[in-house]
Amino acid sequence: METNKVFLQQILEKATVLYKHIVLPEGGDERTIEAAKKITARKLAKLTILGDENQIAVTLKDAGAALTDINIINPKTSDKLKGFAEKFYQMRKDKGVTPESALEIMKDEVHFGTMMVKTGAVDGLVSGAIHSTPDTVRPALQIIKSASGVKTVSSIFFMTNSERTLLFADSGLNQDPDAVQLADIVLATARTARQFGIVPKIAMLSYSTKGSAHGTGPDKMIKATELAKAKLAKDFGGEYLIDGELQFDAAFVPKVAAQKCPASPLKGGANVFIFPDLGAGNICYKLAERLAGLNAYGPILQGLAKPVNDLSRGCNSDDIVATVAITAIQTNG
Repeated sequence: METNKVFLQQILEKATVLYKHIVLPEGGDERTIEAAKKITARKLAKLTILGDENQIAVTLKDAGAALTDINIINPKTSDKLKGFAEKFYQMRKDKGVTPESALEIMKDEVHFGTMMVKTGAVDGLVSGAIHSTPDTVRPALQIIKSASGVKTVSSIFFMTNSERTLLFADSGLNQDPDAVQLADIVLATARTARQFGIVPKIAMLSYSTKGSAHGTGPDKMIKATELAKAKLAKDFGGEYLIDGELQFDAAFVPKVAAQKCPASPLKGGANVFIFPDLGAGNICYKLAERLAGLNAYGPILQGLAKPVNDLSRGCNSDDIVATVAITAIQTNG
């Protein structure tokens, strides 16, 4: 469908120019193999695939994939295993990790792949076709940790059609962020927008517009807006627009904004929407996808020092290709 191709084509083209090195820890899954074939066919990224070398090599060859652009590593037999285990032990010994347990943990493909990202052996990681979200996110939090100025790792969805790309956050990770965490989410989302060539115009959403209703929800978004402004000013200088608390129509529809909040710098032109909690964010992205026909790309993790992204276990090979492209772009600034 046309609405799907606009954003997708843009990210595929940009990733091809960057040609980053991405690790896929789920080499035993046929969707990973099919995605690897597509990725190497269009020179989208260099790949390292983790798992049983012999099995993966055979399945890649049978699929017709270009093996010259793919490394295959078995963490259990890799010459990097002991060094990675020692690094992990030093990172986590205060949390009760022993040298023996670190060695066993590093035999896990996701942990091993995440350490590859940490040490610069690869640029990013994409996992989740057969692993749960905690199995992908936990190693990233333990090994890579958060980016400068951000303590809260969060997620966004790119919501796209042929006319626009919108960013929804957090729609996939943090259940009930407080004002400080929301400010972190704003900063991370603004950085993500910039990476994808989008000038962020950020709306802090609520059931209230500029005091039209009262309660702990609007109060939280008002406080988060002020904290976020300070973070953005430090990170971007004056090159940002943010306002809150706003109802969605006041943030997105110019005529409504003119009535409800005429002084708002957004003027009903927001393209980044920060939700007060996971319930609101998750429900709204699914509503926009199913009722408005927008295409949803995500959840994309943000706020990490280096990019790691989580797939849905219901994904297909094209979803993996798109997520690899997004991950490659996230490495660039």
